[in-house]
Amino acid sequence: MGRNQLSASQRLFPDALPIASLRGLVDGDHYFDTIAEDAFFEFRYHFPGWPLTIRGRANLITSFAGYGETIKLHSGDALVVHRSQDSRVVILEYEVHGKILSGGAAYDNRLISVITIENRKIVHWRDYMDSLTAWRALNSSS
Repeated sequence: MGRNQLSASQRLFPDALPIASLRGLVDGDHYFDTIAEDAFFEFRYHFPGWPLTIRGRANLITSFAGYGETIKLHSGDALVVHRSQDSRVVILEYEVHGKILSGGAAYDNRLISVITIENRKIVHWRDYMDSLTAWRALNSSS
């Protein structure tokens, strides 16, 4: 993995919370290492400037390249892991905490990710988050 990919991965999940919860199910030490080349990502929220879907690991990396310029995550917690009846599917509930870099506002959000794994790689990731919380944090004055 290249230097920019690793730093983008660390900006997304500084304490590797989602990936740690998948240990033993996926191969890879960092978030982007666990993603299949042709993986499909769905973002089940409408957020200005963010796509509803992304196809492919390379496109995912490109999409998250500037993430750390807007939001700085410093921790994640409240992890709950649910195993599905479909052994390929894992559902994660978790919270992330950080700050909005433009004004210093706190950023605390809750997410649910429905992840499908095949051949020890993530092939599908469906993401749900509290988009109103994100919108308010990004548009607050401080």
